[in-house]
Parts: sequence; C-alpha cells; structure tokens
Amino acid sequence: MSHYRIGMQVHGQVTGIQPYGAFVTLDSDHQGLIHISECHEGYVKTISDYLKVGQVVDVVILDIDEYTGKISLSLRCVESQPHHTTTDLEIYKTFHHKHFWTNRHVHAGFDPIAQNLDGWINDSLNRLKEEAHS
Repeated sequence: MSHYRIGMQVHGQVTGIQPYGAFVTLDSDHQGLIHISECHEGYVKTISDYLKVGQVVDVVILDIDEYTGKISLSLRCVESQPHHTTTDLEIYKTFHHKHFWTNRHVHAGFDPIAQNLDGWINDSLNRLKEEAHS
C-alpha cells in the first residue's frame, strides 16, 4: 500500500516527457504523471518549455487511481500556492476538483428513464418494422 495521499506535496524527478505530460519518479516504486494542463498556470503549448528530463520538481498529488495505482500530479498547484505553510488538506481543498458528467445538484434519479422507457421501446420497435419492410 502506498504511503502517498491526495493533497500531499512531494518531491520527484522528471524521467520522461510526452506531448500530453511528464512522467515523474517519486521513489523506487512509484511514478506519477503531470498532465500538460497541470504543468503551468494558463495555456501550455509545449511541455518541454517548462520541464526537462532529470529536473527535480515539487508537485501536489491530485489523484491516485485505486484500481491501477496511477498517480496524477500537479506542478501548477505548487506554483499557485501562497508562500506560507499550508497543510496537505488545505492544498487538496484548494486545488482538487472532481469533474462530474452531470449536475450533481439535480436529484432526478431514474424517474426520467422510467417515464420515457415505453416510448423509446415503441419507437425502436417501429423502426425495426420499417427496416424489415424496406
């Protein structure tokens, strides 16, 4: 089990650069990725303008995939931090944003599906009948 936690600020060394991000070794067993969008505040056209292989960086852990163990890192969060001491939790609350596929404040549940299901089934059956007669 990893001793790393979301929100931690850690040191690492850049070991590889791809157009989409930079790979960073955190220790002998763990590696993470700084996505190009987390490389620097604002638009980044080429990540190699900001990072080089062998460079030692301070990064914030944005996410740890519980299934694959992949670690998402941010250099931008460290750059944006105030220069006073902050806790891991403060960093996490300030910079970690979950992206939801829908508005989580709407509590519709399955009602819209249940209300439309019969109509969708009938439409599909009618299309299949039309295709069979064509």
